[in-house]
Amino acid sequence: MAQVAYGVWDGVVHDPRLETGDTGTPITALKNFDEFDEGNRIRAFFGDRGFFVFDEKVSLIDGLYHYMEKAAEQSCGACTPCRMGTVLVRDALDRMRRGLDSPLGFDDIEMLGEQMKETSLCGLGQTCSVALLDVLRNFRDRVEAEVESQRPVKAQHGMAYMTAPCIEACPSKVNVPRYIDYIRDGKPENSLGVLLQKYPMAATCGRVCVRYCEMACRRKFVDEAVGIKTLKRYVADQQKGPNALKFTRDMIRTPLDKGMKVAVVGAGPAGISCAYHLLLHGYHVDVFEKSDQAGGMAQIGIPSYRLPKDTLAMETDIIVELGGRFRYGQALGRDFSIDDLFAQGYKAVFLGLGCQKGTALGIEGEEAAREGYYSGIDFLLRVHDHVNKVAPLDLKGEVIVVGGGNVAMDCLRSSVRLGADNVHVVYRRTEADMPADHEEIVAAHAEDIRFHTLTNPTRLITENGKVTGVELVRMEQTEPDASGRRNVRPIRGSEFILPSDTFIPAIGQQVEDGALVEGDGIALDKWRCVEANTKLETARPGVFAGGDCVTGASTLIWAMAAGLKAARSIDDWIQRGSVRFFKRSRMRSLLSDNSILASDVVETPVRNAYRVHNPELDPDLRKRMFGEVEQTISDAEAYAEAQRCMRCYRVYSVVTEHPIPEGAV
Repeated sequence: MAQVAYGVWDGVVHDPRLETGDTGTPITALKNFDEFDEGNRIRAFFGDRGFFVFDEKVSLIDGLYHYMEKAAEQSCGACTPCRMGTVLVRDALDRMRRGLDSPLGFDDIEMLGEQMKETSLCGLGQTCSVALLDVLRNFRDRVEAEVESQRPVKAQHGMAYMTAPCIEACPSKVNVPRYIDYIRDGKPENSLGVLLQKYPMAATCGRVCVRYCEMACRRKFVDEAVGIKTLKRYVADQQKGPNALKFTRDMIRTPLDKGMKVAVVGAGPAGISCAYHLLLHGYHVDVFEKSDQAGGMAQIGIPSYRLPKDTLAMETDIIVELGGRFRYGQALGRDFSIDDLFAQGYKAVFLGLGCQKGTALGIEGEEAAREGYYSGIDFLLRVHDHVNKVAPLDLKGEVIVVGGGNVAMDCLRSSVRLGADNVHVVYRRTEADMPADHEEIVAAHAEDIRFHTLTNPTRLITENGKVTGVELVRMEQTEPDASGRRNVRPIRGSEFILPSDTFIPAIGQQVEDGALVEGDGIALDKWRCVEANTKLETARPGVFAGGDCVTGASTLIWAMAAGLKAARSIDDWIQRGSVRFFKRSRMRSLLSDNSILASDVVETPVRNAYRVHNPELDPDLRKRMFGEVEQTISDAEAYAEAQRCMRCYRVYSVVTEHPIPEGAV
């Protein structure tokens, strides 16, 4: 474990020279701080809550200079304390580290640092002087000793990294405050460009993203989280008509020769994202898809009242516009194998197979059900075919859906639109425990869906294979365990029968094609998912995998993040023979492993202003149709919502023993 020589963290001073020096847990229980990359020791770390030094020989002047250089570079310039203060402090530290006279002394620098902390208008300005002030107020003698000889400081290695809580929470690490800044500046096309750096499906994500960023948004400590997803949809929906962004092959800066081709298996979000980034790198990409449409679970698993299929098609078509090819009706294991792909000259293969197989409940009578029984995924596929007029589906009577996630909500709300008399949801825990988006639960209530919480199915009742009812048992919560979580248990003798004409368990999904790749040298884990390392390499060289087939059923944004990561790894594999070290990923792991991003909020001078919500169709109208329920906000509403962002940027930097390898940024 890394040993802190001295430092300050959250105001706790660690100074072995003082008898009263507090060694406090916050800066001694650090995880994975020994090396930044292999053989490259971390000598110091500077952040928004203080600093640690592990090597007594570190130059604080040089370390603080590089930290403030990053802060000055990233200052938006909206307020004087940050715009001018970061530059003045940076330049003063620069002269000191070069052994030159500085126009500012340490007292002047401390005064500027305090002004930035107290009067800046955003999180960057308010936190970038914390480490500086901690050094000057607790270890002034050390920096004075450094400048006393007026000799240049030996250059130090390291890196600086700017982020925000919303960025770190996003699986794709989208620079959320930056794209919101562009909306505020009236430049939605620039805002879209920030999103397109990470994934091609911005309009899709703006409709169905689960919003990890909003969960981390610090604005919620003031009133409500910023409507980040709402703004994403607004930006993407501006790109229509004659002014829409056109994807063309001339966007590819360095096209590679025709032999540099990659096969992507699966046209779901992970495969589309991987193909998109590989095409932008200049590769020739073929996407093999067993169905006749692209989109994967976004196509068949998300009803059109949430995600119109023309919106999805517009974004998956980007692959063709960039020069890629879809090869529909091509199923792995039936039409080709991984061996075949390599024999055809593909340099690498990406598996984005997804999870398109439902999970059974395993209750009595389930195997006998042949009519009126669907897994959640199978039901949504039938809904998809109904909307596309491929195979009409009408529901009558009582529909029961088991589960509390978004798939369950999609099954419930689709059942209403298909004509069911009554639609019921059965969930073994409380409504507050449901993992579905809160807005989906609210919408389900508005559409008159009946909730049976703390209830669990025990037996499915059928007559001649047709579902007629389900036996349910009431549940009760147990006392909280050591982690604070309350479990549930059945209440003896509380069983009752609920009539049912259609029964839909929506409790999970599995990888459907796992057995097909196992024979091609791809290892599966104990959950029968494809086994891949952190670089998304599988057991077979040259084969990469990501998305639901690796993690199990997850979210669209996680799948697209995996596609981006896989594309980078594939590029390295082909060009270099191995995957490079990613220094920004390593910095993120330092922050995550040690919970360095504070969970509180820096006080900013903002007034309460509650978020803008997407306008919606009236529940009585939308229950009769599959048209999109949510609508796009106006320009004025987008500007007002963008104004609510507090720009909670933070700067972190490390000083290392050796230069850090240059990987992808």
